Formats: sequence, C-alpha cells, structure tokens
Amino acid sequence: MIEADSLVESRSIGLRTRIGALAHVLPGAVIGEDCSIGEHTLIQNDVVIGNRVVIGCGVALWDGTTIEDDVFIGSHVAFANDLRTEGSDGGNKTSRTLIRRGAILGTNATIYAGLTVGERANVRAGSVVTRNVPPLAIVSGNPAVIIGYEGTRPDHEGAIASPPSEPSVRATNVAGVTLHRMPSAADMRGQLSFGEIGRQIPFEVKRFFIVYGVASQETRGEHAHRKLHQFLICVHGRCSLMADDGENRQEFVLDHPTVGVHLPPLVWAVQYKHTPDAVLLVLASDYYDPADYIRDYAEYLQILRLERSK
Repeated sequence: MIEADSLVESRSIGLRTRIGALAHVLPGAVIGEDCSIGEHTLIQNDVVIGNRVVIGCGVALWDGTTIEDDVFIGSHVAFANDLRTEGSDGGNKTSRTLIRRGAILGTNATIYAGLTVGERANVRAGSVVTRNVPPLAIVSGNPAVIIGYEGTRPDHEGAIASPPSEPSVRATNVAGVTLHRMPSAADMRGQLSFGEIGRQIPFEVKRFFIVYGVASQETRGEHAHRKLHQFLICVHGRCSLMADDGENRQEFVLDHPTVGVHLPPLVWAVQYKHTPDAVLLVLASDYYDPADYIRDYAEYLQILRLERSK
C-alpha cells in the first residue's frame, strides 16, 4: 500500500510493501516484499532494500546503500552520504554502505558512509557508528564500541578477588570449547601458574603469539580456523572472548593467569573489551597459515552447514 501523498517513482516495489505518507522513492530504487517504509523517508536511485525490512520515519537512504532482508531501522537514523572514493576511470564514486541480514539500527543512530553493519548486529539508539560492526555485535556510544554480543552474558571464571580454585576443565555452551582453571602455587616468594602439553594444554604447541597494547574500543580475532587449535590466557589485565559455534555463543572474561580457554577448529572467536594493560597469550597447534583462516561470517556458517551434512 502506498499513501496517496507519497511520491514513488520506482517500478521495483515488492508485493505487500507499505510506503508511508510524504515519502519519496526515486526511480532507480529497488524495494523487496513485505517491507514497511515510514513517513517522510527518502530513498535514492542507487538503493537496494531486501524483504521484510522496517524503516522508521524520517530516514534518508542515499545512493550506494544496500539493506538486506529482515533489517529494522528506527526512526531518524542518519546515514552519512559525504564519503567518496576514486573510481577506475579517475572519477568519484559513492562508497557502498551495507546493512546485513537481521541487523537492528536503533532510533537516532548515525551510520558513517561506506561501512558494513554485520549480520544480526545491534546498534543501540543514538550511537554513532564510525567503523564496521561485526556480525552479532551489540554496539553503543559515540563513537560506538562493542559492549556485547547477541545471546551472550559474561562468564566471570577468573574472579581475581576470590582465592584460587583447584585445577579443572569445564565444558561450555559452545561446541568443543572448554574453560580451564590452570594449576597454581603461591608462597612468600610470589605466585606461579603453569600448564603442561598433553595435560592442561590439550594439543601439541607449535607456535605462540602475544597480543598487547590494544585500545579498549578495538577488536581482535573476528575469524575461525579450519584446522587450528588455540589456547588463550590473559596473563595480565583483562579482556573478553566471544566464542560462537554457529548456533550457540558465550562470552568469557579472561581476567586471571590461571584461566584459559581452548578453542578447537571451526569456532568463530572475537577478543574485545581489552584493558590498557591487557596481555593475551595464545598457544597454537600449528604454524601460521593464512589459508586456514575463515574471515567472513557468512562463509563460516556455510562451511559449518557443509561439515554437519556429511
């Protein structure tokens, strides 16, 4: 249904899509089925909108914007349109802004041009998004930073203030991921935590790397591995680890050198919420191989489906 006082010049409007009063849809725009477009909206020519998209009042979608299926965009979300990049012919072209499937953009949020908001990400109301938002991430603030991930709550196994616990291994909600309490010893000379290959560390270690000096708003990881095992310990400071098996995800707070997490292959992982003094030690089961990385979340889900169908 199209309100009579709207100006809809496009012929590419899907079935059962409703366009509110005083909206203006330019001729080149493409809008899918079962969408709801609010009043006082502007949709320019080079805009593609998927199916079942809800767009609130007062939103302007500029050239170069793609909205995938099942996205919710609150009222007065502002999409910046001032970013240009040089084309192959030497002229300027508009950088594409991509809002992936199932994302939520809260009321009065601002999205800088040329960014990607990942699948099922949640941009909180009033946030200013100045960089790409990972899949499933919850972001807030100005500039927006990741404050959590969909379906997770922090698991505070470290509990620095509490006395050390006995060594243990605990299964988690994420397939194959285990949470380890490492052995430790303390006397008048200080404290010591340790792990042995084949015991506390459940694989042969061929490589290690250390992550430090990460600004609190930055994220690390955002990938899975095809064959690599990893074991993570935050030996100083604190950071959070989000692990995802494609169906379940869990956030772990790494805040003590006696706490480690084993990440098996085909688990998507992100490290974030680093304190300024955070030092993360990662033990790996093999040498660095760029071909072992899966860096696109949609590709990761597709690989999981193929693996599980075997």
